[in-house]
Amino acid sequence: MRAKLYGTRGSIPAPGPETTRYGGNTPAVLVCAKNGALLVLDAGTGIRRLGAQLSAATTRVDILLTHLHMDHIQGLGFFPPIYDPAIDVHIWGPASSALPLEARLSRYLSPPLFPVHLRDLPRVTCHHVPRSKFDVGPFCILTSLVSHPGPTVGYRIEGDGGVIAYMSDHEPALCLRRGQWPGREWVSGFDLAVDADLLIHDAQYTDAEYERCVGWGHSSYRHAFEFAAYVGAKELVPFHHDPDHDDEKLDRLLSDEIRKVKPGFAVSPGCEGAVFEVGSP
Repeated sequence: MRAKLYGTRGSIPAPGPETTRYGGNTPAVLVCAKNGALLVLDAGTGIRRLGAQLSAATTRVDILLTHLHMDHIQGLGFFPPIYDPAIDVHIWGPASSALPLEARLSRYLSPPLFPVHLRDLPRVTCHHVPRSKFDVGPFCILTSLVSHPGPTVGYRIEGDGGVIAYMSDHEPALCLRRGQWPGREWVSGFDLAVDADLLIHDAQYTDAEYERCVGWGHSSYRHAFEFAAYVGAKELVPFHHDPDHDDEKLDRLLSDEIRKVKPGFAVSPGCEGAVFEVGSP
């Protein structure tokens, strides 16, 4: 499998000269199998450029939404395949206690927020998660609710001999007891991330920022590193960068954490355009 990051920013787009390397678009990640099958993780503003770069031969795209906060669906209406009658688009995401996924998405894809109704799109089908493990082409996908306000889902994607875990908005540190990680059954997202080859994980805050934002559903760099070590991930990609963190600050946060922790796993910066190969070549 190949994963490419098209949007890495959290909460709100943050374009500008100070964010050119890490990127200012909100979450969107493309996962491609060796046979050409596609998954898109989240539909933030990065999905616009992602969609424009898809092959003309594309006939199906599956979009896996973690949740329906605006930074994760804001680009959906600007994703060209949803208007193409030759492409089947399948959107997977959580319902709420009161509304199915389609009704929740229709609140955004309808006037006055957007000029086009979801119901008028030619070949879009919605599916609920979490659910039992399921297959999409060559991908085997495991889903689970994770610690973040509102119904929020994390994904484990197995394919081509590799595993990608994707938890863009996640606060596993809520389970800490006096700073210690408890047994695996108490740790949000453990089953999704255990032994993952690539872990794309929320790292929005500094330690000081996290202390002011406990319960908001995001992780500090320290907690992202601790979670990666706890689950035995082989490579961590810090993700969902705070809109107030410029390139220099993100470089500093990453290097400082690596220096302090000396992790036993690879760590790669979550920059727009970064590509990761997972599993068999």
